[in-house]
Amino acid sequence: MTQLVGHRSWSRGRTIRIVNATAGSIRPIELLPRWARWIPLGLYLGSVAIGVARLNPNLAVAVIAALVAAVAGVLLLRTPPRPAFLASAVVATAAVAVLGNGMSSNVGWFAVCLVGGWSGLVARRLDAVVYLAGAIALFGAEWLWAEPDPGWGPWMAGTTLSVLGCLLIRHEIALVSQLREAQAGLADQARAEERNRIARELHDVIAHTLTVSLLHVTSARLAVEYDPDDAARALAEAERLGRESLSEVRSAVGLLRQNGDTAGNAPMPGVNDVPALVERFRSARADVTLTVDGPTDGFPATTGLAVYRILQEALTNAAKHAPGAAIAITLAIDPTGATLTVDSAGPPGQGGGVGLVSMRERAESLGGSCVAGPGGTGWRVCATLPLDPSRSRATA
Repeated sequence: MTQLVGHRSWSRGRTIRIVNATAGSIRPIELLPRWARWIPLGLYLGSVAIGVARLNPNLAVAVIAALVAAVAGVLLLRTPPRPAFLASAVVATAAVAVLGNGMSSNVGWFAVCLVGGWSGLVARRLDAVVYLAGAIALFGAEWLWAEPDPGWGPWMAGTTLSVLGCLLIRHEIALVSQLREAQAGLADQARAEERNRIARELHDVIAHTLTVSLLHVTSARLAVEYDPDDAARALAEAERLGRESLSEVRSAVGLLRQNGDTAGNAPMPGVNDVPALVERFRSARADVTLTVDGPTDGFPATTGLAVYRILQEALTNAAKHAPGAAIAITLAIDPTGATLTVDSAGPPGQGGGVGLVSMRERAESLGGSCVAGPGGTGWRVCATLPLDPSRSRATA
């Protein structure tokens, strides 16, 4: 089990510090909230006082032993869980033994149970075990040589239960702390994945629209002197793309809303929107051909969105890096999955931007794959996507 050093958690406005078995830099008293730190010491001093109140053949020795036990008890709260802690526990127990005067009926022996429980809660586990063994040996010696009384058996059992019970409590505290850390890590991971997903959507929408709009603006600039009507058409198409991009950006930003707040969120594009996407590039004078092999009915929405966005990014890259080059698109669909291939006749280059990473992440999030690089007639993008993403991820 991973051990925690200096971890803080909040409980009713109080800070609780978890101490592990080897944490020597943290004071044991910090294990408890401020208001509860002195309860064990109060019980311990009460037990010592009861030991003093009992008849003792030498009152002076009893008072000195009580003072030593009290000082050692305070040091137990202040001393880090190192060998000094075990030394303080031994001194406190020796003083209590003097106060007990070999009488198993002396309630002052309860202080030994308290010291054992405190060592099991905050000291090193080895120290707690050593103290338990020493306490049992002490009670055994009192039983055999000081007063042959079966009353020493309950003190042995009480000390053993105190040590083991506090060791169990400390173990449970560590588990709760680890669970809280794990939950916080999962929440951070979920937020990071959601931010990455929204970033992919915004990148794909904005990059695509700006690239196609730039093609239309360039066409309008070249045609404004010779064919004003064609220039006006190109500018109108660029304006339409801008409005459409704004709508898609709003839909992507809508993903940031709280759960259940879906008002105003338009449906995301899918496989049936692929022909319109291709036609948009054709209207910008791009040489694009599309071949669809297989039925698109019943196509999963998540897979359809991935196909659309990957194709959108591939066309955007082709139009940006190899304007005017022929682009051949093939979408092959079978009962198990879909394969999208985009072959651009432009000269192969070096790719490694956000767009390529986005395409690969989209495919891998569904249990598929996407490879982009030199191939075919120039630059080739090939994405393989399952039609049942949940089953594919489970198999993977």
